[in-house]
Amino acid sequence: MSGGIARGRLAEERKAWRRNHPHGFVAKPEIGPDGSVNLMVWKCIIPGKSDWEGGYYPVTLKFNEDYPSSPPKCKFPKEFLHPNVYPTGHVCLSIIGDDWSPSTTVKQILLGIQNLLDNPNPASPANEEWNELFLEHLDEYKRMVRMQAEDYPIEI
Repeated sequence: MSGGIARGRLAEERKAWRRNHPHGFVAKPEIGPDGSVNLMVWKCIIPGKSDWEGGYYPVTLKFNEDYPSSPPKCKFPKEFLHPNVYPTGHVCLSIIGDDWSPSTTVKQILLGIQNLLDNPNPASPANEEWNELFLEHLDEYKRMVRMQAEDYPIEI
């Protein structure tokens, strides 16, 4: 029964996103080889700003049958370079963790992740190496961020 609730909510999220979403962002359910729409997995793009500008970062949102009671798993590609992204690519962010609220929308999640790119939380590191670089060698960290942006150009 709860799977129906999850899919119903995600169908509403999809309609809301199509009506109004932030410029440069992409969020759409995965399309299967047979053309079927999988509302439980969304392929997203988050445009970078500040030091991350020029990059269009792919993020996958995987929802479970308990959604919206539980948050989606949010994942960048493996080895994504950020203090709050695990080497697996999973994002460590309070709004999709301890501070999750069932009223949180896909739009809010993606804007939160975009904000996290520019504003790492060194108190909750997911990647110690990148956290140390951010805290102790900020200029080098910013140089590496700008290099990473080149790995994620806009795809037309």
